[in-house]
Amino acid sequence: MSSVGVISFPGSNGDHDAWHAFAVDLGIPTRVIDYRDTDMSGLAVLVLPGGFSYGDHLRCGAIARFAPVMEPLRAFAARGGPVLGICNGFQILTEAHLLPGALLRNQTLRFHCHWTHLRLEGTGTAWTSGLSPGDVLRLPVAHGEGAYYADASTLDELEATGRVVARYCDPCGNATADANPNGSARSIAAVSNEGGNIVGLMPHPERATDRVVGGDDGLRLLSSVLSFLNVAV
Repeated sequence: MSSVGVISFPGSNGDHDAWHAFAVDLGIPTRVIDYRDTDMSGLAVLVLPGGFSYGDHLRCGAIARFAPVMEPLRAFAARGGPVLGICNGFQILTEAHLLPGALLRNQTLRFHCHWTHLRLEGTGTAWTSGLSPGDVLRLPVAHGEGAYYADASTLDELEATGRVVARYCDPCGNATADANPNGSARSIAAVSNEGGNIVGLMPHPERATDRVVGGDDGLRLLSSVLSFLNVAV
């Protein structure tokens, strides 16, 4: 059976959380991939986890984009393989130009670590195919540079092509200013590439897989890729 690969960079701190979410909570074969590894054989899914790759030197994700693992990841994605970048993983994907835009310093100038709500906008991706437009998920965030930014023409294109995957919202699904404390453009919390197989997401679904730790809405998102791949959970 094909496996989920969780890529671990120096400074990653969400790699074990992501491994646990897939391997234990979903019961899917999962292995951690070293950032120096270039062998993607046997992998059906790749995850870039949260953390502080290379200590966030230069910019978040700016050094990780040059890691040896990134070229085979790029080839994997070009073949249509599902890739999810969570938090720092999202930052790496933008730095590698696999997703548009950039993640800037939170407008509060503070590190955010709290639960938030997301409203699903586009569900035509490998990571949201099991959800419905308008679904609201409760997930935690943990970032200092989480404000999504792109120029107006890029934002308009993302909107027009359905590549805005999720927005920050209140518990009722309203995308209000108060529900968007990091200052993301148009309250954007997640975007996809044109093919829908690459998604970048700032909140952490892998840290919301058990009600014992505060909620399990993350399972709804992570299990969607298994439906996309026709893998029984």
